[in-house]
Amino acid sequence: MKKACYIGGQWVEAKSYSPLYAPYSGEQIAEIAQADSDLVERAIAAAQEASAAMHRMPAYQRAAILEKISFIMNERLEEAAKIIALEAGKPIKTARGEVIRTIQTYKFAAEEAKRIHGETLPLDAAIGGEGRLAYTVREPLGVIGAITPFNFPMNLVAHKVGPALAAGNTVVLKPASQTPLSAYFLAEVAEQAGVPAGALNVVTGSGATVGDLLVTDPRVKALTFTGSPAVGIDIRNRAGLKRVTLELGSNSAVIIDKGVNLDEVIPRCIFGAFAYSGQVCISVQRIYVVKDEYEKFVERFVAETKKLVGGDSLSEDADYSAMISPKETDRALAWIEEAKERGARVECGGKVDGRVLQPTVLTGVPADAKLSCQEVFGPVVLINGVDSVEEAIELVNDSRYGLQAGLYTQNLSLALKAADELHVGGVMINDIPTFRVDHMPYGGVKESGMGREGIKYAIEELTELKLVVVKR
Repeated sequence: MKKACYIGGQWVEAKSYSPLYAPYSGEQIAEIAQADSDLVERAIAAAQEASAAMHRMPAYQRAAILEKISFIMNERLEEAAKIIALEAGKPIKTARGEVIRTIQTYKFAAEEAKRIHGETLPLDAAIGGEGRLAYTVREPLGVIGAITPFNFPMNLVAHKVGPALAAGNTVVLKPASQTPLSAYFLAEVAEQAGVPAGALNVVTGSGATVGDLLVTDPRVKALTFTGSPAVGIDIRNRAGLKRVTLELGSNSAVIIDKGVNLDEVIPRCIFGAFAYSGQVCISVQRIYVVKDEYEKFVERFVAETKKLVGGDSLSEDADYSAMISPKETDRALAWIEEAKERGARVECGGKVDGRVLQPTVLTGVPADAKLSCQEVFGPVVLINGVDSVEEAIELVNDSRYGLQAGLYTQNLSLALKAADELHVGGVMINDIPTFRVDHMPYGGVKESGMGREGIKYAIEELTELKLVVVKR
């Protein structure tokens, strides 16, 4: 299966193609276009040409198109889920959940397209402001460059494309090299839904070629990127006056206070740690348990983890499957070995079955080990004991990252204290940091990024505020 780029409403052949391999089986599943600078230039030009029409398009029409995207995706839900399972190695049950969220994300975008508005200002509150009417409006920026990761190849694309189109922008989308098929699927759906030619362009290829041109071309007015901190920081440094939204790394933590219901807490923490083999930006990577609960928590957590079933991502029985590439599996194994050499204990997992890394639980991991202070992005979680929630808060904050954090407690005062003191973009009380619904503001501090996603909030990032003053 040979897949070309989607530019200006047409499928455009590239000069070269690269094989795409399934993470679980290692088999080739497609040949993917590798765009050169000429194709990227053509995509940006198509998006620029379509900008005026998108700007003029009434809100109800933009909303109707986005609503139709969600409708078509719902009709093709199983097909979409199988694409994700195949190219991303995501278990089919989890892939279906992503498609359902993607459908909802485009519905949210359709609704928000009709709610983009400004406000009136009482200029007569200032001396000299009498006799004037003032109001603000939000206008689209123009061409948006969207660069997306492999781990949610449909929904994280939706979080960039949906708000951009809702606001009347056009998009040049560069999907992750491992998960281009989901983006091609969206291009088909968008065309069927009536997205104007050039309003959505999908360009596959290397970050050095496609990404670099999106960052440097002056016609691209904003960049929205999800990926590693190193790449995000480089984009920010080279983007000049472009708007930049960055969703970067994390090593999210959850704190377990004494007296909580472990029957509820442990299944949620296991889900947060091992869903999609931990390849989630807000995956539970660190668990800090108050010592009164520590031994019982570890024992029950490990017992439940051992019940998870690995296998082919297309199998209905699989709870987890292969990581995105053998290289990433080897890295995770190296980090586990480093922690063991530093005195950590592997309570379960830590081994590879075929191409699949088993869910791994470690205890006694030092705070400066890679598994604690960097982003593992794999099926690995540490559980350490603490004397108090206050100590745990300090450990959570002692990080380069600050995306989301969770706290389980029955103490309301302590919960509010944690909400104040945790230096993260989102605090989840009595839930794991992996919680996200698609209309909430989502983003981090420190090296976890800048700006916010969540449809309404992303639209604010992708529009310009204009002031109009009329003198009577």
